[in-house]
Amino acid sequence: MKSRHDNDKHKHTRVKDLPSREDILRLLKKHGRPGSAEQIAAGLGLKSREHQAALQKRLQAMVRDGQLIRDRRSGYGVVQQMHLITGRVIGHPDGFGFLVPDQGGQDLFLPAKQMRSLMHGDRAVARVAGQNRQGKLEGALVEVLQRAHEQVVGRYFQEGGVGFVVPDNKRLHLDVVIPPEQRGGARNGQYVVVAITAYPGKHNQPIGRITEIIGDHAAPGLATDIAIRAYELPHEWPQAVHKAIRGLDPAAVVDARGREDLRGLPLVTIDGEDARDFDDAVYAEKQGKGWRLLVAIADVSHYVRPGSALDDAALERGTSVYFPDRVVPMLPEVLSNELCSLKPDVDRLSLVCDMQVNEHGAVAGYRFLEAVIRSAARLTYTDMAAMVVDKDRALRDRHHALAPHLDQLYTLYRRMHKRRARAGLLDFETSEARLVFDEKGDIETIRPLLRNDAHRLIEEFMLAANVSAAGYLLRNKAPALFRNHEQPKEEKLNDVREFLAELGLSLGGGETPTALDYARLIDSIRERPNKHLIETVLLRSMPLAVYSEENLGHFGLAFEAYTHFTSPIRRYPDLLVHRVIRHLIRGGGKALYDTESLHELGTHCSMTERRAEEASRDVVQRLKCEYIRHRVGEELDGTVTGVTGFGLFVELDEVYVEGLVHVTSLPGDYYHHDPVHHRLTGERTGRVFRLAEKLRVRVMRVDVDEKKIDFELCDQAGAAAPRKPSAPRKKRKTRR
Repeated sequence: MKSRHDNDKHKHTRVKDLPSREDILRLLKKHGRPGSAEQIAAGLGLKSREHQAALQKRLQAMVRDGQLIRDRRSGYGVVQQMHLITGRVIGHPDGFGFLVPDQGGQDLFLPAKQMRSLMHGDRAVARVAGQNRQGKLEGALVEVLQRAHEQVVGRYFQEGGVGFVVPDNKRLHLDVVIPPEQRGGARNGQYVVVAITAYPGKHNQPIGRITEIIGDHAAPGLATDIAIRAYELPHEWPQAVHKAIRGLDPAAVVDARGREDLRGLPLVTIDGEDARDFDDAVYAEKQGKGWRLLVAIADVSHYVRPGSALDDAALERGTSVYFPDRVVPMLPEVLSNELCSLKPDVDRLSLVCDMQVNEHGAVAGYRFLEAVIRSAARLTYTDMAAMVVDKDRALRDRHHALAPHLDQLYTLYRRMHKRRARAGLLDFETSEARLVFDEKGDIETIRPLLRNDAHRLIEEFMLAANVSAAGYLLRNKAPALFRNHEQPKEEKLNDVREFLAELGLSLGGGETPTALDYARLIDSIRERPNKHLIETVLLRSMPLAVYSEENLGHFGLAFEAYTHFTSPIRRYPDLLVHRVIRHLIRGGGKALYDTESLHELGTHCSMTERRAEEASRDVVQRLKCEYIRHRVGEELDGTVTGVTGFGLFVELDEVYVEGLVHVTSLPGDYYHHDPVHHRLTGERTGRVFRLAEKLRVRVMRVDVDEKKIDFELCDQAGAAAPRKPSAPRKKRKTRR
């Protein structure tokens, strides 16, 4: 998945007084027709070669981003003025696809004929060609703006003397043809990486060259190796990074000049048992009726300077990627696990949010400071909860000097959490699974990931620091990145209200419900047997959170302003925010980032976040398939997690593995899909299958390569097939 940022976008220097994209669009709209680069330069009064060269780059970026389109006479036209639609292509395994518009609105259906020249993830411009028989808008390809894939991962096969690679990502519907001289020694059935040498067109399939052989089918660690390459995750450090870290000595004495010395305060880190990078430490003390709360974060910005090789590599990665068996870090280990890790009993540079919390649990004031700290202890969530909740005597004796401070942390957490709950805390009951591996690297078991009060304590304090950071940026009018989570869209809200009305429930807040309205509804259904169903519907009504240069607030957390400050080791937006805060602490002056740079950085960081989530989810699903294939034929209890026109997705209760009960294996009937109420209803029998319903299923088939698991209802094993062919599988309209 190629970044939308070419190398010049990674730099933060700009040609002075270059007109903005809005200026260019305004000129072209006023002109009334496409204009050449020379005409645009003249219209904007740009005469120097430097300005004209910079304008050319900006025009190319606007074409790439779908704001402009270049015609065959080298003229630039405004896409919206030409009644064209720009968006990203979502491919379907059956060969058709959809164009998801950048500006929102209805997706365009792309028939197989239009998809011949496209691959999943490409950015393209299309025009509306009409409506198909299902009443959906149908698109016709105008131009491919940007290819999503420079390489593809899949299995190599050879049939009839013809070599080809079947992509592992089934949304990539076209096999890649491999000329004999480009097979790179690959054997039949091996997983390989293919560099695309020719993209598909109306009359040809994509052509490629095998650049790497990943391994044979079912080799240890293969799932992660495939995902790293399939999602084009940067995983090797450039030579410039190796050169940059040679001079970093983990044992070096830190330079504390110009920093506040907080080494006398017993700050502690609280993390999971297997954590290796400790980027936050906390401390609280009683002050009058309130508290002083310190959240100390590793000062990554001291080591990673803008425009450096380390910065370029961190920006390209955007985030650390966590797989069940390994981590692909955003920063080299000498930083993430050493110099920027707040290990106990060693001096570390830190950026600290020093907060005053009043007796009601509200942050009444804050300041940010550069400091040097010395963590007093590395605690785990398990031990922390045992000490402050369960009052474990042995652990409290072991940490006797710290125990009173830990109790203050817990008392303060409860006060702050209680206050936030009153303001509208969305407390959905969700479960995460943890894969446990044996010595051979195979999954031994899958367990639920249990959260205790120590997890919630750290989460509460990190939220407070993030909100304070957002307030500090806004108060100083400092351009930076915010973490936005917008209110659910009107269409989603209408569906939610219709769903709730049938259950005799309602969502408060009128046309613009708040998080508090959601929270009150969730609280009112705690004792209902169908609470999981209602919570799932409410959760799915919300959009994804993104990074942006504008502050739009965080609906889900009920904050008017929110940013990410607390994890600069593993998230680039946090590192960016640290730089801006350090800049302000040191006197401010000219802004570090301009609006357009921040817009591009926000888009890029949102993309890398989604990419990391998808890659991790892909690996987990493949590993779960490996685990469950040994249990084919077993009967297990499960919960319906998704209802579509082609069947029911069911997650097994004990092992947290999801599979499909296809509509053709349901009791003999014709089933009608109701997407608003999340159910399938039998036409003849009236049998209803709903989201969150409990079912007992039998594991029937597992395809590890396809990452698919098929279930069958136990009480309907051997049921007669439907009397007419079932409809083709519909596209799942979940937007990741």
